[in-house]
Amino acid sequence: MSNPICHKATRIQLFSFSTPPMRAFHLTWWAFFLCFIGWFGIAPLMAVVREDLHLTKAQIANTVIASVAITVIARLFTGWLCDRIGPRLTYSALLILGSLPIMGIGLANSYESFLLLRLAIGAVGASFVITQYHTTVMFAPNVVGTANAMTAGWGNLGGGIAQMVMPLILGAFIGLGSDQFLAWRLAMVVPGVAMLLTGIAYYLLTQDTPDGRPRESTGKASGAFLQAAADYRVWILFLLYGACFGVEITVDNIAALYFIDHYQLSLKTAGLLAGSIGMMNIFARTLGGYLGDRAGAVWGFRGRCLLLGAVVLGEGIALSAFAIFKDILPAIASFLIFGLLVCMACGATYAITPFINRRAVGAVAGIVGAGGNAGAVAAGLLFKMEALTGPQAFLILGLVVTAVSPLVLALKSGKAEELVLATPEAAEPGLAMSA
Repeated sequence: MSNPICHKATRIQLFSFSTPPMRAFHLTWWAFFLCFIGWFGIAPLMAVVREDLHLTKAQIANTVIASVAITVIARLFTGWLCDRIGPRLTYSALLILGSLPIMGIGLANSYESFLLLRLAIGAVGASFVITQYHTTVMFAPNVVGTANAMTAGWGNLGGGIAQMVMPLILGAFIGLGSDQFLAWRLAMVVPGVAMLLTGIAYYLLTQDTPDGRPRESTGKASGAFLQAAADYRVWILFLLYGACFGVEITVDNIAALYFIDHYQLSLKTAGLLAGSIGMMNIFARTLGGYLGDRAGAVWGFRGRCLLLGAVVLGEGIALSAFAIFKDILPAIASFLIFGLLVCMACGATYAITPFINRRAVGAVAGIVGAGGNAGAVAAGLLFKMEALTGPQAFLILGLVVTAVSPLVLALKSGKAEELVLATPEAAEPGLAMSA
């Protein structure tokens, strides 16, 4: 059997849809984008939902935790499933099945039913693992970090778009004659329908690998998962991803309410500010992956790791500053710096994961991805505590992120990873685009 790396794309032909790698590239980011809107679409509408369902602070926190807690399990399972049946079937099924609770959340009429539906919606967050898996098997080492970061970053953009667009969709339904309590329910149908249609398109237009053959690890998923789970480096990345992506999605969930309650901003203004972090993913996560590839080309695996540590450290410092500032302008400035760095950290993380274990791509991606949601659960618990104010919770979170950053110093590469990094294809750093 020929070396599968030879069939991988060594360039990102950004404006092409003609090759299997580029079809996978565009459909993965689009699918993840829609999943993110469906996953967090309810967050900017929570002021209305809170009034409609008479939710308490603790109940809101429980729904936030539920929406990210289930994703821990879903990401582990999805990584295993990708290794077993491939990303094409896995993504198609997730999109179609995941659209159902998103469209159905409008049927919630109590705290309990709303909680259960948010729990079910959280499973679509596993789409990230499939996105990273599919681009990892489609792109060569010299651009895989950039490809992973671009598809994930453009997908994460859905979090920012949701913060900005969902209130507008709510307003559109109100303009058509619905009251606000009916309008938030109808608004959630929109991303659900888009996901359903994309699930069908994903099945019809993509294939599992560049040449269409199943990966060698397919059918051996259990052994691959155990092998990945036994590697201490995977669990370090698990913690680091919790400190970046976990914090990012926590902020996606609570920032709008925080700006409303703490700074007395309007729903639309708070949504715009909260959505700014998600919007940064259009370039910031890509920047983290690109710099990871460049650092890898110059300093090898160690360079990728040190870059990640630096941006996680900066992220923690900026978040701590945001918690301390009482005036709105310096708070916004530190919030935006935090947003830039947290997105870069996410991209830098997945510029490392493809080189941890080439035989267990799905398992590694799943475990590390689950770390993001485990971090979000832990962060969510801070905001649930009645004894802590919002600024206090943000400060604790910033200090924890800062303390986690030195863990990158314990990451080391094995001989197999160094061999992959040393291939001629890996020598070309960064992003190559062509029409």
